[in-house]
Amino acid sequence: MSIGSYDEDEHERRERKNADVDLSEDDDRIEYHGSITYDAGDSAEALLDQFKRMKEN
Repeated sequence: MSIGSYDEDEHERRERKNADVDLSEDDDRIEYHGSITYDAGDSAEALLDQFKRMKEN
């Protein structure tokens, strides 16, 4: 069998393996840690000006 050829047995084995994933209730995440930041960036006018300069070049 060459590299990249289709192996139906391997495909079926992986499908069975993926179908047997045990999802217990312990897997539910209740607490989240971290933070989110939001950068509004430039104003619409500044972005349009930048676009116009890029188009000119």
